[in-house]
Amino acid sequence: MKTLKIATYNVNGIRSRLPQLLQWLQREAPDIVGLQELKSVDAGFPLAELHAAGYGAVWMGQSSWNGVALLAKGCDPVESRRGLPGDPRDTQSRYIEAMAHGVLVGCLYLPNGNPRPGPKFDYKLDWFARLQRHAQQLVALPHPVALIGDFNVVPTDADIYNPASWRRDALLQPESRQAYAELLAQGWTDSLRQVHGERRVYTFWDYFRQHWQRDAGLRIDHMLLNPPLAARLRDAGVDRWVRDLPHASDHAPTWVAVGASSARVATAASAKPKRGDRSAGGKPKGSKAKKTPRTAASGATALAEKAATRAKRKTTASAAATSSTPKQATKTTRATKATKATTPKAQTPKAQTPKARKPRAATEAPPKPTRGTKRRKPPLLPPGEGGA
Repeated sequence: MKTLKIATYNVNGIRSRLPQLLQWLQREAPDIVGLQELKSVDAGFPLAELHAAGYGAVWMGQSSWNGVALLAKGCDPVESRRGLPGDPRDTQSRYIEAMAHGVLVGCLYLPNGNPRPGPKFDYKLDWFARLQRHAQQLVALPHPVALIGDFNVVPTDADIYNPASWRRDALLQPESRQAYAELLAQGWTDSLRQVHGERRVYTFWDYFRQHWQRDAGLRIDHMLLNPPLAARLRDAGVDRWVRDLPHASDHAPTWVAVGASSARVATAASAKPKRGDRSAGGKPKGSKAKKTPRTAASGATALAEKAATRAKRKTTASAAATSSTPKQATKTTRATKATKATTPKAQTPKAQTPKARKPRAATEAPPKPTRGTKRRKPPLLPPGEGGA
């Protein structure tokens, strides 16, 4: 089954880690990527290099700190939100949202919160509360949504090599963990934990005290899926080999693989030619396509399809308006276009008086009507029932 690979990667400086990023993109070829800690202004974003690698991008940079981006293989992501709603005074580049390959993706870099107590930890909790309010709207959407990035939260003691030395850190505080648990309670699926169970999986290894060499890691990069996308979850993991590269980031790319949507599978199947001597369009050479006869049944089918499409659009538009999520353009699949092209529109037959059939030859001709006697016309029949 065809899968879609979505990944998140805290690059810890996109200009200084660009060689490692490009090497990873070439080897693993993820379809959608969320990047954090760009540490670059918008003008310094390496768009040309990413285009050469086959990726489109939207980004929100910031000098020296923060910065987030979304990449999409073979296309440009359609940006729907820049910055987390709820506080117009917040100018830090920590959240960007876009649609790519049929999935709405929110990429985030949640504040670290250290030192605590203090204003940085207060900002972390306030940002988390705003994220919860926005995520509550996203999780209820009928289409696939992923919330990915560096959450700067160690959810449980099973997500860290040794919690004893980190008890005072903002990543392990009860308030941080409670906020993350409340996020999951909305209906999000923690994909790594869903796939690996209680097994220890790390995504971050500090530069100090040989954390990487000792595999003394933490799990702070998370990939949350809403119910429609979680139903398609196939696998999840961490590309640890990237952390072992020279001058690597202290994070490793984290990813999920989800099954392709039924619409994409149907489109791919219909576009794939069958075996045999066939042309590029998938039809035998020299053969002529048979036209579908224009019947009431085929017309009713076409009308039903149009009605279903209109109802689906209204439902999607209503859900988008309620959730304050920007409208997403609905693309008609190639298979649907082909169906509409070959299915004729229904035509209402005109009411006509059916012609009386010519009687068969008889041995004796019927008597001619006498003068003054009017010939009775045959009774009118409903349209479509006048002939054999």
